[in-house]
Amino acid sequence: MSENPQEPQPPQQPGPPPQQPQPGPAYGSPPPGQSPYQDQSQPAQPQPGQPQQGPAYGGPYQPQPPLSPSDERMWSVLAQVIPFVLGFIAPLVVWLVFKDRSRFVDQEAKEALNFQITVVIALIAAAIITGVTFGIGGIVYLVFIAPIVFMIMAAVANSRGEPYRYPVNIRFIK
Repeated sequence: MSENPQEPQPPQQPGPPPQQPQPGPAYGSPPPGQSPYQDQSQPAQPQPGQPQQGPAYGGPYQPQPPLSPSDERMWSVLAQVIPFVLGFIAPLVVWLVFKDRSRFVDQEAKEALNFQITVVIALIAAAIITGVTFGIGGIVYLVFIAPIVFMIMAAVANSRGEPYRYPVNIRFIK
């Protein structure tokens, strides 16, 4: 059939009118046959054919248990080592996820995050120096061997369960 309005359309056959949807109970309203003013001290009895309700999705907050010492060491080492690949994102994620579960991981992930932010600022400064000196300042990039050594030293100290403080670190997050 063509959608052209100029063509004559064949007559419609009479038939039953289309079914209109029947309004159902509103969200949060009681099922049919149950009073909206039911006594709240007694739980509602499930009706036959109705699905059983489990625990609410947005139930009360259950705090996570604290981390074991071996997990603390593992996550603090990962916060120090993964920035080789992901930069400052890794210690940020570790800190946000585990800051409430372990004081050790909290302080070490913050230390790693602050160091990674400091390294990013130093990289930007080195890029500016290199650009201004037309590439001669590129020798400044040799300084970035030190952060690699510091990150390895931090990971080794954290694997023993010892805190590590970077010698050159601007502490943005306290």
